[in-house]
Amino acid sequence: MSSSGDLLHVVSNDNISDQRRALGTAIIWGSALLMALVALAQLMQVQGLHDFGLTSWRPTLYAYILWAICLSWGQVLLHGEHGKRTLFVLPAALFVISLTVFPLLFGLVIAFSDWNLSSPNGRHFNGLTNVRQMWADPFYWNALLNMVWYVLAILVEYTIAFGLALALNAEIKARKFFRVAFLLPLMLSPVAVSWMIGKSMLEARFGPVARLAKALGWETPSFFGTPGVAKATIMLMDAWTFIPFMMIMILAGLQAIPKELNEAAKVDGANGWRAFWEVTFPMMLPVSITAILIRIIFKLKLADIVIAVTSGGPGGATDTVTSFIFREYRDRSNVGYGTLLAMFYLVLIIIVMTILMKLADRFARPRT
Repeated sequence: MSSSGDLLHVVSNDNISDQRRALGTAIIWGSALLMALVALAQLMQVQGLHDFGLTSWRPTLYAYILWAICLSWGQVLLHGEHGKRTLFVLPAALFVISLTVFPLLFGLVIAFSDWNLSSPNGRHFNGLTNVRQMWADPFYWNALLNMVWYVLAILVEYTIAFGLALALNAEIKARKFFRVAFLLPLMLSPVAVSWMIGKSMLEARFGPVARLAKALGWETPSFFGTPGVAKATIMLMDAWTFIPFMMIMILAGLQAIPKELNEAAKVDGANGWRAFWEVTFPMMLPVSITAILIRIIFKLKLADIVIAVTSGGPGGATDTVTSFIFREYRDRSNVGYGTLLAMFYLVLIIIVMTILMKLADRFARPRT
């Protein structure tokens, strides 16, 4: 078929013979069966049921690569030109599976195992023992409760970030300087923030902030000695690092609002707070919800500052789930139990983020 002298390629249904379809099906399912048998043999050897001479998981990897090649080839045999179009996506999908699904499955195997690196017995399956230990672990549930408070603090961070974005969007002097200055905390590593602020400026004996607190009447300033103050201090340090991130997203959204809307609001008599509540804020809902969701994801991974400054203390007041799991690995070498905690936390995150994204989809539509 041609159009204006140029050849136009049209993908049509190929006349594929039955023998070709049978070959494609045999290649796909034969390679899949081979991969399953190799994986089963490897699993039986790991569990000590039979010795097949497989010293590593490489045979399973090679079988997976062979299956991926056969699957791609089989798509062309079964679907012709349409199968070739599938090859634009299929290799990338198989690569993602190899980097996500397989480690997840391996993590599940470890989660239901007793594997302490300090034990000479190695790893062995222990059923639901780790699950029962998790349900009876008050320190883990305390860390989960702390995460609720840390996430709720995002509402305050969002309010401050919105206020800063409004200020930087206004016609003020040295506006470009302030934009760069407010972004500096975001450029710092959380570990650097931990040592610069938590270990230096807030140090109870010689830190400049502690000395200022003494001068103002606080007899024994200790920012990490009592549970409430320690948790609030960790929240402030983390907020100082990530408020600029929310601010820059909101600022970009404010600059995208057409000026005609604000001018029309002024003509209708909406000034100040009323213009903000009826025009600016509704228009900013999609950007605001996106910024909050991304901030929640970062908050759920909070660990650097806690590990470097308080190690979860005092008494677990500042602990996060990630920092608790880190200590389970580092201090107790309990790989099996720590992996189960991580898997359970992953399930909770998926559930929470799914609910939040459904709510966001309902409220993030811009109002005009």
